[in-house]
Amino acid sequence: MRIAVGQFASAQDWTQNLTTCQALIDQAVAGDAGLLVLPEGSLALFVDEPGRIREAAQPLDGPFVSGLVERTHGSATTVIAGVHIPAGDGRVSNVLVAARDGELVATYTKLHLYDAFGRRESDNVVPGTNAPVVIDCAGWKVGMMTCYDVRFPEMARLLADQGAQIIALPTAWVRGPAKEWHWEVMVTARALENTCYVAASGECGRRNIGASMVVDPLGITRARLGDAPGMLWADASAGELADARLALPVLENRRFAVDPRLERHV
Repeated sequence: MRIAVGQFASAQDWTQNLTTCQALIDQAVAGDAGLLVLPEGSLALFVDEPGRIREAAQPLDGPFVSGLVERTHGSATTVIAGVHIPAGDGRVSNVLVAARDGELVATYTKLHLYDAFGRRESDNVVPGTNAPVVIDCAGWKVGMMTCYDVRFPEMARLLADQGAQIIALPTAWVRGPAKEWHWEVMVTARALENTCYVAASGECGRRNIGASMVVDPLGITRARLGDAPGMLWADASAGELADARLALPVLENRRFAVDPRLERHV
């Protein structure tokens, strides 16, 4: 399967971001991609005023998500992107949407909120309570994670337990000391320890590093972007995946199961 990963710098105007996303969808469809992964913050930019996330949030049937879904009509490309939707207590939910052929085929609500490095995503965002989500995509099993989720290896392992062969990882990875190194290590580790592909899309711009990448089941980076907007391409091979899991059978050799029960978010 052909994988496309789109990277851009979100604007405060959601209509501008929708136009950007639609252009990337058109490019992925034209390139015969089975999967397109877009960034976590595809809806709107929240750099200096995190509270704006509440004002900018839209429901799943709002114009932004509807515009993404409609753009996939007539195509076999599955598009995964991150948006914020209103939640019941005045905060919002950080949600990945998966769209294909004019339909919303799945959603995943971010489980691990970025309460780290002096930031508190939970001030404005409600953590998910859903189980990890794996979808069918062009004959492949694709698991979904969002940004900070990648720092929790049990999350990726739960996706692998559900059969994930590819992990789609939309992010808005914030700049900071050693943060780009953390990104490289975490994305690579999640691919290698689960012998799966990881397709990671990073928002770029003045706050975020970009650095979108696709890593293969043996931890090799197949394609990578810098800090400018763009699109990368990589191919996932069923034979390559099988060979990797035969040579490195970590999923068979492990001795511990991962407990799927959720701990309370503090």
